[in-house]
Amino acid sequence: MARELPTGTGVVVAAQTLGSTVRKTPLELSLRLSGIRRQPVLLKREDMQVGRSYKVRGAYNVISGLTPEERTAGVVCASAGNHAQGVAFACRQLKIHGKVFLPSTTPRQKRSRIRDIGGPWIEQVIGGATFDEASSAAIEYARENGATYVHPFDDPRTIAGQGTVVKEIFEQASEKPTTVVVPVGGGGLLSGTAAWLREFHPDVRIIGVEPEGAASMQAALAAGGPVTLESVDGFADGTAVARVGEVTYEVARDLVDEIITVPEGAICTEMLDLYQVEGIIAEPSGALASAAVARFLPDLPEGPIACIVSGGNNDVSRYDDIVERSLVYEGLRHYFLVTFPQEPGALRHFLDRVLGEGDDIVLFEYTKKNNRETGPALVGIEIDDRSHLAGLLDRMADSPLNIEKLEPNSPAFSFLL
Repeated sequence: MARELPTGTGVVVAAQTLGSTVRKTPLELSLRLSGIRRQPVLLKREDMQVGRSYKVRGAYNVISGLTPEERTAGVVCASAGNHAQGVAFACRQLKIHGKVFLPSTTPRQKRSRIRDIGGPWIEQVIGGATFDEASSAAIEYARENGATYVHPFDDPRTIAGQGTVVKEIFEQASEKPTTVVVPVGGGGLLSGTAAWLREFHPDVRIIGVEPEGAASMQAALAAGGPVTLESVDGFADGTAVARVGEVTYEVARDLVDEIITVPEGAICTEMLDLYQVEGIIAEPSGALASAAVARFLPDLPEGPIACIVSGGNNDVSRYDDIVERSLVYEGLRHYFLVTFPQEPGALRHFLDRVLGEGDDIVLFEYTKKNNRETGPALVGIEIDDRSHLAGLLDRMADSPLNIEKLEPNSPAFSFLL
């Protein structure tokens, strides 16, 4: 039996269903990105959507179509946070009880928002380290209790609702975009985008962007079908999906031009640029598309590029980590294990002869705080230009001190920091 796939017409119907229930979010020109690309770059601000994410579109489209019997039985979902907020909003609007299963990595800010949006209509269940573990628990609950499982991405109704984002872009743009860049987790937004564009604007280039630590769509395309990643970096929690959907895989395989990945450090740099230049508070997944446009995409067709800023649910307490990851990725912050001999002047030698002009110590900790004679010090150094690293390493090599550089991809780096 053929699997039901999303259609552009389904997106049009979903837009009629949503009506004024969701916001028609702004489409804004980014002067920064336009300058980098030398062509107009438009940001679709779904960070300003109800629940600060596009996810409400798919959730509401599914839940609003339930029968009276299904509404009485309630709904259940699994989410890294944004889909749960969409479900919470729909449940409160439609007065339907729902239960949301959240992985333990879900930021506190998203949990609080789910509670505030859903009120008494939503119950949260926290458990499992990944979205996929939470999803298994939610599906089992639905099976045992007769509730409707509202899939965050692998349901044509969800996909149709999420596809209304790109329909709005083309209604708002004064000049038709020639490229649309979409963040990818499970693939629902990408599938809705592709279904609508291929039906109504088939010449537009479609590019999906995954975080490097959760490239499940690329893995599926390479394997000829969805596969489960052995491990997932949960930093970009909104797109930290170990296995894409069956439906979304088929759509991506047949309709999408390209899938690329972006390192988590580059996502952090783009989050900071969005905040400092455009004044946009994007979550990691929300910065995926514009990070790709800023740094990783080759020449694109002439004409406007549309990027979807998919969400803005970022916990302010994460910004120290975001700055750290960005500086490490940009080659401006480095860490070393330095063994100082127990003799006068060793530290002064390091400060005077090893560090150069513009080099700052941002961290200094003995790794064995109770015995400094046998343990090296962990020293973090920030340089003002990545090209200065070679000189710093040369001075370290010429020094009598025993100095070991910690590489960002090494086990010791992740253990100590």
